[in-house]
Amino acid sequence: MRDTSTSTLATGRVSVASQPVTMRCAIYTRKSTEEGLEQEFNSLDAQREAAEAFITSQRHEGWVARPERYDDGGFTGGNMERPALKRLLADIEAGGVDCVVVYKVDRLSRSLLDFARIMEVFEGHHVSFVSVTQQFNTSTSLGRLMLNVLLSFAQFEREIIAERTRDKMSAARRKGKWTGGTPILGYDLQDARLLVNDDEAEQVRAIFELYLERRSLIAVARELDRRGWLTKRHVSKRGRETGGKPYTKSALSRLLSNAIYTGKVNYRGVIYEGEHEPIVEPELWHRVQQLLRLNGRTGGKDVRNKYGAFLRGLLFCEPCGKPMVHTYTAKGGKRYRYYVCSNAQQRGWASCPTKSVPAHDIEASVLDQVRRLGSETAVVAETLRHAREQSSQRASELERERRALGSELTRLNAELRKLAGEVGMPADETMETERLADVQDRIRTIEQRITCIREELISLQRGAIDEKDLAKALSLFDPVWDSLSSVEQCRVMRLLVERVDYDGRTGKMTASFRTGGIRELCGEADLFRDQEAR
Repeated sequence: MRDTSTSTLATGRVSVASQPVTMRCAIYTRKSTEEGLEQEFNSLDAQREAAEAFITSQRHEGWVARPERYDDGGFTGGNMERPALKRLLADIEAGGVDCVVVYKVDRLSRSLLDFARIMEVFEGHHVSFVSVTQQFNTSTSLGRLMLNVLLSFAQFEREIIAERTRDKMSAARRKGKWTGGTPILGYDLQDARLLVNDDEAEQVRAIFELYLERRSLIAVARELDRRGWLTKRHVSKRGRETGGKPYTKSALSRLLSNAIYTGKVNYRGVIYEGEHEPIVEPELWHRVQQLLRLNGRTGGKDVRNKYGAFLRGLLFCEPCGKPMVHTYTAKGGKRYRYYVCSNAQQRGWASCPTKSVPAHDIEASVLDQVRRLGSETAVVAETLRHAREQSSQRASELERERRALGSELTRLNAELRKLAGEVGMPADETMETERLADVQDRIRTIEQRITCIREELISLQRGAIDEKDLAKALSLFDPVWDSLSSVEQCRVMRLLVERVDYDGRTGKMTASFRTGGIRELCGEADLFRDQEAR
C-alpha cells in the first residue's frame, strides 16, 4: 500500500506562491537645453511619465517607483557635472536604489567613458539599468553589447552636432559676422549685428589714448574710476545683468586688445574683415598693441626688478631693432650686470654687431642725459612747450565733448517736456512711460559726464606747468635719485624716457624723452623734496 502523506506534503510545498522582492526604481530624466522647461508639462515630465508607466507594468515583479525626482534640466549629457545625477549616484552608494530607469540610454550619458564609470557604480552596488524605449538586459553579454552600440551612436550624434556648430561659427566668423556673446563697449547689438554707439565709441577712443599717455593699465583704471566710467552694462534675454562695474586691469587689457574695434574679427588667431564699422584708427591700434606687448614683458614686473635694471623694456639694439634684455654673470662672489640683444641671445652672437653692453655704463649715460634736462634752458623751454601743447589739445577735446553733450541735453529736455505732456493719454501709455524713464536716465548720464568734464578742465588749469616749477622739479632729480628705491627709479625713468637706442658698432646711445611725463614729474616734486629731506 502506497503512502500518500509524503506526496501530499510535497504537493503542498509546490502550491505555496513566493512573494516578489521589492525593486526600488529611481527615474532619471535629462534635457540638454532649458528651452520649454517653463511649460506646465515639459520634456522631463514626459520622460518621467513614460518611466512610471513602465514601472507600473512590472508591478507584479515587485517594481516600485521612488518618489524622489532626479531631473537635470538644461544640462549636457557629455559630462557628469549634473546635480541630479550626483544625487542619484549618492543614493545608490547609500543603498537606497535597486534599479535606474530612463526613457532612452542617452538621457543618462552621451559619453562612452562616462557611461562606463556610471555602470561601474551600478554593478558595484548590484543596481539594474533599464531603458524604456530600448529593451535590453545588462546581465547578459548580448545586452551589454547592445548597450555599447547604442552609446556609440549617442556619442557620435553629440560629436556631429558639436562639429556642425563649430563649422557654422567658423563660417560666420570668416564672413565677419557677430556670432554671439556679451556686447562690448562702443557697440550695441541689434538683429545679430553690431551697431556703433557714438557716446561709448568716444569713451573707447579716449581709453586707447589714455593708455598711450599713462603707459600703465593700473594708472588708466584709476583715471577711468575718477571720471566715473564703467564697463558695458548688458541685460541678457533671461534677465541676467552684467557689466556696469569699475574697470580692472584685466578688463582694460581685454578692451585694448580686442580687434573688433578696428572693424575686424579675431577667430582662432586669424583676423578677418568684419561687417561692423571700426571705432579705433589702425595706427592708434598698432601703437597700443606694441605697448601692451612691451609692458607684458617688462611693464608689470618692476616690483621684481631687484637688480635695479631701470632700462629694462626701454633699451633697444639699434642695428637689430630688437629689445635688449637684462642679465648678469657672477665671478668671485661679485655680480656683473649686462644688457644683451635678444636677437644675439636667441640666434647667436654672430647675428648682431651690438651683442651686449655693461649695464652700469649705459645706465650712467642715460642718467647723464636726464640730468641735463634740468641744466639746459633750451631743453626746459622745448619740454615746456610740448607739455603745454598736450594740455591745450586735451582741453579742446573736452570742450568739444561738452558742447556736443550740451546740445544733446537740450534736445532730451525738450523731448522730456513733450513726453511728460503725453503720458496719461489712453493710447500707448505704457510705451510712453518707458520712453520717459529712458530719457530721464540718459539725461542723468549726460549731466554726470558734463560734471566730470568740468572737473577735468579745472584740473588742467590748476595743473598748468610753470617754467620755474619745471626747472625746479628737474633740478631736484639729481640730488634724490640715489635715495630712490629700485621700484621708484623704474617708475620715474619710464615717466621721462620713451626709448633708448644703443649701437654697439659705434658705441652711440640715443634717448627719446616723453614730454607727456614731464607734467607728472612736476606733480611729484613734493615726493622729490621729501626724499631730499631724508
